[in-house]
Amino acid sequence: MRRECKTESKVDRRSMTEHNLDHTISLLTRTPAALNALLRDLPEAWTSRNEGENTFSVSDVVGHLIHGERTDWMSRAKVILQFGETRAFESFDRLGYIHESEGKCLGQLLDEFSHLRSENLVELRALNLRPEDLERRGRHPALGVVTLSQLLATWAAHDLTHLHQISRVMAHQYREAVGRWSAYLGVLQCAGHSS
Repeated sequence: MRRECKTESKVDRRSMTEHNLDHTISLLTRTPAALNALLRDLPEAWTSRNEGENTFSVSDVVGHLIHGERTDWMSRAKVILQFGETRAFESFDRLGYIHESEGKCLGQLLDEFSHLRSENLVELRALNLRPEDLERRGRHPALGVVTLSQLLATWAAHDLTHLHQISRVMAHQYREAVGRWSAYLGVLQCAGHSS
């Protein structure tokens, strides 16, 4: 029996440069399940090691994502909608997760991330954003003027960045075990994702 695949009509496969809120929500909805499928119940050797000094472990990345759910995306969206450019966002502490994650196992962190993401997406959908809302402008403390659309697109790209980072950190654990095949494994050649 052959299954038919759903396809979007006339999708331009060359590039996707405009932000699409439905596509963003679709991706953001799937990140907790993707993390859960990849990480839950793995041996700690995969999830607690990092790539060296001042780098994140898998557990650190999940803690960082939780911190972002609490303090970044929806908080900043609300600032844009309420204050526009007149009030800059609070600076994001990318290491703010450390205290919040203390004493929690990875399973607890995955559950917490899933719960917070679900709450944030309910809140995002409830905003009933219109195209003109997405063009509203806010002020980032380092980047200057940004739009709500850019913030939401960044939220999705941020998820993908950290999914990539998690893959890279885990592959790093086998960087010597793969021997000469390392030359063919792009994940082992990647130098990083962001500062």
